[in-house]
Amino acid sequence: MKNFNYISTAILAIAVVVLFGLHFSGNKSVNSSTQEIGMGDSTAVEAVTMPIAYINVDTILVHYHLSKELNEQMVRRAESAQATLNQRLKSFEAEAAEFQRKAQNQAFLSPQSAEQQRNNLMKRQAELEQLQQKLSVEFQQQQLETNTVLRDTIMSQLAAFNKTMGIQVIFSNTMNDNILLSDKKYDITAKFLEYLNSNHTPATAEKK
Repeated sequence: MKNFNYISTAILAIAVVVLFGLHFSGNKSVNSSTQEIGMGDSTAVEAVTMPIAYINVDTILVHYHLSKELNEQMVRRAESAQATLNQRLKSFEAEAAEFQRKAQNQAFLSPQSAEQQRNNLMKRQAELEQLQQKLSVEFQQQQLETNTVLRDTIMSQLAAFNKTMGIQVIFSNTMNDNILLSDKKYDITAKFLEYLNSNHTPATAEKK
């Protein structure tokens, strides 16, 4: 009998953080400068903090309570799917081993009996493959739904948070990929994370 590909918990439980990202767009910051106007006259242009900011999405996804709860739910679902498949596979392997033992010892009552059991094993094998595919598709769908919930929650919370901040453009920064260099005064990650967690209500039970 051919081997089966296990639904690996490590693969199924890929952190929600791998598939989720926030996308903002906006303009780059503009540096203030000091210019000399006229003979002996100069006007100093003071440095001004522009109404822009950025958020480190990686930090939000790691430390936001809702993100951690959803990720833990996905891990539990992956483990449950793995356990279901392993149980079915263990039973199938036991039947396959028994068939091989009888075949080697010529213990079947007739060739027809051997053929019938072989067909039953092939049917069980096909059912296991279908179960594996079904569990994988279900998990992917659950992961997509989880990512959507997390994204929508963060976006709605960001809009509410910005009502008191008055920022015109907020960039996302993932693994320092979008913003190569910036002044720390534009980083509002800590403030936004504190806002998110202060408005989060812990789940009392996982939604079925």
